[in-house]
Amino acid sequence: MVYLTRVEHFNAAHQLFNPRWSKQKNETVFGKCANENWHGHNYELYVTIKGEPDPDTGFVLDVKKLSEIIKEHILEKVDHLNLNEDVDFMKGKMCSTENLAIAIWEQLEQFLPAAVQLHVVKLYETPSIYVEYFGR
Repeated sequence: MVYLTRVEHFNAAHQLFNPRWSKQKNETVFGKCANENWHGHNYELYVTIKGEPDPDTGFVLDVKKLSEIIKEHILEKVDHLNLNEDVDFMKGKMCSTENLAIAIWEQLEQFLPAAVQLHVVKLYETPSIYVEYFGR
């Protein structure tokens, strides 16, 4: 089994806010992330797939194809947008990095060829905070 990782970058705004809670409780739990004027991050996205190299190409998947899949189904939907309001696959979800990583996995897995599998989606919110999601 070979593991192949593609790294991408995007910028997005979001707010962590539970509408069932008071403003004070949201601020206590989420701090500055509950800011009603939003805040943003420079995200680093690592998508790792796994599979056996094709005997004709030597590729698990052509990295250009992997990049196209990520760009079309993730980056074009999140880059320089508001995750809470503009991103269809985040509607109705708390826009935590954890939930975003899961949603990215769910978006990507349906567009990968049958010969490869997602191994992990690693999403850096900051240089010192990241989430890894290995699927269900």
